[in-house]
Amino acid sequence: MWYFCAPDEMWLIRAIPNASGAISVNGNYLEKEARSFRKHLEQLKNSIDGSFSWYPYGSMNNFYPLRNLFNARPLDTLVSRKAAKILDIGAADGDVAFFLEHLGFNVDIIDNGPTDLNGLEGARLLRKAMGSKVGIYEIDLDAQFSTPDERYEVIFFLGILYHLKNPFFVLEELCRISKYLVLSTRVARFTPDQTPMRANPLAYLLAPTECNNDPTNYWIFSEAGLERIANRCGWDILEMQTVGDTLHSNPADQDHDERAFALLRSRVWELHNDIS
Repeated sequence: MWYFCAPDEMWLIRAIPNASGAISVNGNYLEKEARSFRKHLEQLKNSIDGSFSWYPYGSMNNFYPLRNLFNARPLDTLVSRKAAKILDIGAADGDVAFFLEHLGFNVDIIDNGPTDLNGLEGARLLRKAMGSKVGIYEIDLDAQFSTPDERYEVIFFLGILYHLKNPFFVLEELCRISKYLVLSTRVARFTPDQTPMRANPLAYLLAPTECNNDPTNYWIFSEAGLERIANRCGWDILEMQTVGDTLHSNPADQDHDERAFALLRSRVWELHNDIS
Protein backbone atom coordinates (compact mmCIF):
# COMPACT_ATOMS: atom_id res chain seq x y z
CA MET A 1 0.00 0.00 0.00
CA TRP A 2 1.35 3.43 -0.95
CA TYR A 3 0.32 7.07 -0.42
CA PHE A 4 1.12 10.08 -2.53
CA CYS A 5 -0.21 13.62 -2.74
CA ALA A 6 -1.88 14.94 -5.85
CA PRO A 7 -1.94 18.75 -6.18
CA ASP A 8 -5.31 19.10 -4.48
CA GLU A 9 -6.04 15.85 -2.70
CA MET A 10 -4.68 12.70 -1.08
CA TRP A 11 -5.04 9.41 -2.95
CA LEU A 12 -4.73 5.91 -1.56
CA ILE A 13 -3.07 3.53 -4.02
CA ARG A 14 -3.37 -0.19 -3.47
CA ALA A 15 -2.02 -2.93 -5.74
CA ILE A 16 -4.55 -5.74 -5.32
CA PRO A 17 -3.33 -9.37 -5.40
CA ASN A 18 -5.11 -11.49 -8.01
CA ALA A 19 -6.28 -15.07 -7.52
CA SER A 20 -2.75 -16.45 -7.93
CA GLY A 21 -1.38 -14.07 -5.30
CA ALA A 22 0.50 -11.95 -7.86
CA ILE A 23 0.06 -8.19 -8.00
CA SER A 24 -2.83 -7.17 -10.26
CA VAL A 25 -1.85 -4.69 -12.97
CA ASN A 26 -4.94 -2.61 -12.30
CA GLY A 27 -5.42 1.10 -12.84
CA ASN A 28 -4.22 2.13 -9.40
CA TYR A 29 -1.04 0.10 -9.77
CA LEU A 30 -0.38 1.41 -13.29
CA GLU A 31 -0.93 5.03 -12.26
CA LYS A 32 1.38 4.72 -9.26
CA GLU A 33 4.13 2.95 -11.21
CA ALA A 34 3.78 5.42 -14.10
CA ARG A 35 4.48 8.33 -11.77
CA SER A 36 7.69 6.69 -10.58
CA PHE A 37 8.78 5.69 -14.10
CA ARG A 38 8.12 9.20 -15.41
CA LYS A 39 10.66 10.61 -12.94
CA HIS A 40 13.18 8.03 -14.08
CA LEU A 41 12.60 8.97 -17.72
CA GLU A 42 12.97 12.68 -17.00
CA GLN A 43 16.32 12.07 -15.32
CA LEU A 44 17.44 9.81 -18.15
CA LYS A 45 16.49 12.31 -20.84
CA ASN A 46 18.40 15.06 -19.06
CA SER A 47 21.44 12.82 -18.73
CA ILE A 48 21.34 11.97 -22.45
CA ASP A 49 20.85 15.55 -23.68
CA GLY A 50 18.88 18.14 -21.75
CA SER A 51 18.78 20.43 -24.79
CA PHE A 52 17.39 17.79 -27.17
CA SER A 53 13.88 18.38 -28.55
CA TRP A 54 12.13 15.74 -26.47
CA TYR A 55 8.37 15.35 -26.89
CA PRO A 56 6.99 18.13 -24.64
CA TYR A 57 3.69 16.55 -23.54
CA GLY A 58 3.42 14.18 -20.59
CA SER A 59 2.64 10.81 -22.18
CA MET A 60 2.79 9.07 -18.81
CA ASN A 61 0.01 11.33 -17.51
CA ASN A 62 -2.43 9.24 -19.57
CA PHE A 63 -2.40 6.60 -16.84
CA TYR A 64 -4.27 8.95 -14.53
CA PRO A 65 -7.48 9.17 -16.64
CA LEU A 66 -7.00 5.52 -17.66
CA ARG A 67 -7.04 4.45 -14.02
CA ASN A 68 -10.77 3.72 -13.79
CA LEU A 69 -10.71 1.74 -17.05
CA PHE A 70 -7.91 -0.51 -15.85
CA ASN A 71 -9.40 -0.83 -12.38
CA ALA A 72 -12.48 -2.29 -14.06
CA ARG A 73 -10.39 -4.49 -16.36
CA PRO A 74 -6.76 -4.88 -15.19
CA LEU A 75 -4.16 -5.04 -17.94
CA ASP A 76 -2.94 -8.47 -16.85
CA THR A 77 -6.45 -9.88 -17.41
CA LEU A 78 -6.33 -8.68 -21.01
CA VAL A 79 -2.90 -10.10 -21.80
CA SER A 80 -0.36 -12.54 -20.38
CA ARG A 81 2.94 -10.80 -19.71
CA LYS A 82 4.93 -13.84 -20.89
CA ALA A 83 3.16 -14.08 -24.22
CA ALA A 84 1.81 -10.55 -24.63
CA LYS A 85 2.48 -8.53 -27.73
CA ILE A 86 1.50 -4.88 -27.27
CA LEU A 87 1.65 -2.11 -29.88
CA ASP A 88 1.97 1.58 -28.98
CA ILE A 89 0.84 3.75 -31.90
CA GLY A 90 1.90 7.39 -32.03
CA ALA A 91 4.47 6.70 -29.35
CA ALA A 92 6.47 9.96 -29.68
CA ASP A 93 9.57 9.33 -27.49
CA GLY A 94 8.23 5.90 -26.52
CA ASP A 95 7.60 6.70 -22.85
CA VAL A 96 4.49 4.48 -22.61
CA ALA A 97 6.12 1.65 -24.54
CA PHE A 98 9.25 1.62 -22.37
CA PHE A 99 7.05 1.70 -19.28
CA LEU A 100 5.06 -1.32 -20.47
CA GLU A 101 8.30 -3.14 -21.25
CA HIS A 102 9.48 -2.28 -17.73
CA LEU A 103 6.36 -4.07 -16.44
CA GLY A 104 7.29 -7.19 -18.41
CA PHE A 105 5.39 -6.84 -21.69
CA ASN A 106 6.74 -7.32 -25.21
CA VAL A 107 6.18 -4.00 -27.03
CA ASP A 108 6.50 -2.49 -30.52
CA ILE A 109 6.00 1.19 -31.28
CA ILE A 110 5.08 2.88 -34.53
CA ASP A 111 4.94 6.54 -35.40
CA ASN A 112 5.14 8.64 -38.54
CA GLY A 113 8.67 10.01 -38.66
CA PRO A 114 7.92 13.16 -40.72
CA THR A 115 5.21 14.29 -38.27
CA ASP A 116 6.94 13.12 -35.07
CA LEU A 117 8.53 16.07 -33.28
CA ASN A 118 12.06 14.67 -33.47
CA GLY A 119 11.65 12.05 -36.18
CA LEU A 120 11.62 9.23 -33.57
CA GLU A 121 15.22 10.02 -32.64
CA GLY A 122 14.12 10.50 -29.03
CA ALA A 123 12.74 6.94 -28.90
CA ARG A 124 15.92 5.57 -30.43
CA LEU A 125 18.10 7.44 -27.93
CA LEU A 126 16.07 6.11 -25.01
CA ARG A 127 16.09 2.55 -26.35
CA LYS A 128 19.88 2.62 -26.58
CA ALA A 129 20.32 4.17 -23.14
CA MET A 130 17.98 1.66 -21.51
CA GLY A 131 19.19 -1.42 -23.36
CA SER A 132 15.59 -1.89 -24.43
CA LYS A 133 14.24 -4.45 -26.90
CA VAL A 134 11.24 -2.33 -27.91
CA GLY A 135 10.80 -2.39 -31.69
CA ILE A 136 10.67 1.05 -33.34
CA TYR A 137 9.01 1.40 -36.75
CA GLU A 138 8.21 4.42 -38.92
CA ILE A 139 4.77 3.92 -40.47
CA ASP A 140 2.24 6.33 -41.96
CA LEU A 141 -1.24 5.19 -40.88
CA ASP A 142 -2.85 7.28 -43.62
CA ALA A 143 -1.08 5.13 -46.23
CA GLN A 144 -1.93 1.49 -47.03
CA PHE A 145 0.05 0.46 -43.96
CA SER A 146 1.01 -2.86 -42.45
CA THR A 147 2.10 -3.31 -38.84
CA PRO A 148 5.32 -5.04 -37.68
CA ASP A 149 3.29 -8.02 -36.43
CA GLU A 150 -0.06 -9.29 -37.67
CA ARG A 151 -1.29 -10.08 -34.17
CA TYR A 152 -1.35 -7.92 -31.03
CA GLU A 153 -3.36 -8.52 -27.91
CA VAL A 154 -3.55 -4.83 -26.97
CA ILE A 155 -2.88 -1.64 -28.90
CA PHE A 156 -2.39 1.68 -27.12
CA PHE A 157 -3.80 4.39 -29.40
CA LEU A 158 -3.56 7.55 -27.33
CA GLY A 159 -4.20 10.99 -28.81
CA ILE A 160 -3.90 9.82 -32.43
CA LEU A 161 -7.39 9.43 -33.89
CA TYR A 162 -8.00 13.13 -34.52
CA HIS A 163 -4.66 13.40 -36.32
CA LEU A 164 -5.74 10.91 -39.00
CA LYS A 165 -7.13 11.77 -42.40
CA ASN A 166 -8.77 8.35 -42.65
CA PRO A 167 -9.89 7.30 -39.15
CA PHE A 168 -12.44 4.76 -40.40
CA PHE A 169 -9.80 2.88 -42.41
CA VAL A 170 -7.33 2.81 -39.53
CA LEU A 171 -9.83 1.67 -36.88
CA GLU A 172 -11.04 -1.09 -39.19
CA GLU A 173 -7.50 -2.31 -39.86
CA LEU A 174 -6.56 -2.28 -36.18
CA CYS A 175 -9.69 -4.26 -35.36
CA ARG A 176 -8.37 -7.08 -37.52
CA ILE A 177 -4.97 -7.33 -35.83
CA SER A 178 -5.70 -6.55 -32.16
CA LYS A 179 -8.01 -7.98 -29.53
CA TYR A 180 -8.20 -4.79 -27.46
CA LEU A 181 -7.67 -1.10 -28.17
CA VAL A 182 -6.89 1.49 -25.49
CA LEU A 183 -7.98 4.73 -27.12
CA SER A 184 -7.97 8.40 -26.24
CA THR A 185 -9.06 11.22 -28.50
CA ARG A 186 -10.46 14.72 -28.36
CA VAL A 187 -14.27 14.96 -28.46
CA ALA A 188 -16.67 17.91 -28.45
CA ARG A 189 -20.17 18.74 -27.21
CA PHE A 190 -20.66 21.87 -29.33
CA THR A 191 -19.38 23.18 -32.65
CA PRO A 192 -17.42 26.46 -32.49
CA ASP A 193 -20.67 28.37 -33.14
CA GLN A 194 -22.28 26.51 -30.20
CA THR A 195 -24.44 24.11 -32.21
CA PRO A 196 -24.99 21.03 -29.97
CA MET A 197 -23.35 17.88 -31.35
CA ARG A 198 -22.73 15.51 -28.41
CA ALA A 199 -25.84 13.36 -28.81
CA ASN A 200 -25.56 13.00 -32.60
CA PRO A 201 -23.05 10.72 -34.42
CA LEU A 202 -20.99 13.56 -35.91
CA ALA A 203 -17.41 14.51 -36.67
CA TYR A 204 -16.20 18.09 -37.12
CA LEU A 205 -13.55 18.68 -39.82
CA LEU A 206 -11.05 21.29 -38.66
CA ALA A 207 -9.51 24.00 -40.80
CA PRO A 208 -5.68 23.71 -41.01
CA THR A 209 -4.94 26.19 -38.23
CA GLU A 210 -8.22 26.04 -36.31
CA CYS A 211 -7.05 23.83 -33.45
CA ASN A 212 -3.74 24.70 -31.76
CA ASN A 213 -2.44 26.00 -35.10
CA ASP A 214 -1.72 22.37 -35.98
CA PRO A 215 -2.53 21.27 -39.55
CA THR A 216 -2.26 17.59 -38.53
CA ASN A 217 -5.51 17.92 -36.56
CA TYR A 218 -8.46 16.75 -38.68
CA TRP A 219 -11.55 15.09 -37.20
CA ILE A 220 -13.07 15.86 -33.78
CA PHE A 221 -15.88 13.44 -33.01
CA SER A 222 -18.88 13.91 -30.80
CA GLU A 223 -19.18 11.26 -28.10
CA ALA A 224 -21.97 9.60 -30.08
CA GLY A 225 -19.87 9.89 -33.24
CA LEU A 226 -16.96 8.11 -31.58
CA GLU A 227 -19.27 5.34 -30.40
CA ARG A 228 -20.75 5.00 -33.90
CA ILE A 229 -17.45 4.82 -35.79
CA ALA A 230 -16.04 2.33 -33.29
CA ASN A 231 -19.09 0.11 -33.73
CA ARG A 232 -19.06 0.38 -37.55
CA CYS A 233 -15.38 -0.62 -37.57
CA GLY A 234 -15.97 -3.78 -35.54
CA TRP A 235 -15.27 -2.65 -31.98
CA ASP A 236 -17.35 -3.00 -28.83
CA ILE A 237 -16.76 -0.28 -26.23
CA LEU A 238 -16.19 -1.98 -22.88
CA GLU A 239 -15.37 1.12 -20.82
CA MET A 240 -15.42 4.83 -21.64
CA GLN A 241 -15.18 8.11 -19.77
CA THR A 242 -14.45 11.71 -20.70
CA VAL A 243 -12.30 14.26 -18.89
CA GLY A 244 -11.59 17.96 -19.32
CA ASP A 245 -14.34 20.43 -20.15
CA THR A 246 -17.28 18.04 -19.95
CA LEU A 247 -19.83 20.87 -20.13
CA HIS A 248 -18.83 23.26 -22.91
CA SER A 249 -16.21 21.51 -25.04
CA ASN A 250 -15.75 22.43 -28.69
CA PRO A 251 -13.35 21.21 -31.39
CA ALA A 252 -11.11 24.28 -31.58
CA ASP A 253 -10.58 26.11 -28.28
CA GLN A 254 -7.78 24.86 -26.04
CA ASP A 255 -9.71 26.17 -23.03
CA HIS A 256 -12.66 23.92 -23.94
CA ASP A 257 -10.84 20.64 -24.57
CA GLU A 258 -12.55 17.35 -23.70
CA ARG A 259 -10.94 13.93 -24.07
CA ALA A 260 -12.51 10.50 -24.27
CA PHE A 261 -10.64 7.50 -22.85
CA ALA A 262 -11.98 4.11 -23.84
CA LEU A 263 -11.23 0.40 -23.83
CA LEU A 264 -12.51 -1.36 -26.93
CA ARG A 265 -12.72 -5.08 -27.79
CA SER A 266 -12.60 -6.36 -31.36
CA ARG A 267 -15.45 -8.48 -32.66
CA VAL A 268 -13.34 -9.90 -35.52
CA TRP A 269 -9.83 -10.45 -34.06
CA GLU A 270 -10.44 -14.08 -33.09
CA LEU A 271 -11.83 -14.86 -36.54
CA HIS A 272 -8.69 -13.50 -38.22
CA ASN A 273 -6.35 -15.24 -35.78
CA ASP A 274 -8.07 -18.66 -35.64
CA ILE A 275 -8.47 -18.56 -31.87
CA SER A 276 -10.73 -21.30 -30.53
